[in-house]
Amino acid sequence: MKDYHINVFYSDDDRCYVADIPDLKFCSALGDSPEAAVREVQKAKAAWIKVAKERSKPIPPPKYRPAIYQLTR
Repeated sequence: MKDYHINVFYSDDDRCYVADIPDLKFCSALGDSPEAAVREVQKAKAAWIKVAKERSKPIPPPKYRPAIYQLTR
């Protein structure tokens, strides 16, 4: 099963790691380590999807892939 791509990076401004899911607008979380940020964004993803379902909003399928993973033709 495909799942959503998660970006993880260190933010000097926030002094912590940030994890975000590009396919889910504004779905991101912070953590003291990359692993903690990913755990937190998984919780945010579940909440994002729950609210979208409750409000009958569309849930985009996983499709985002960074350019480094895309094949050229």
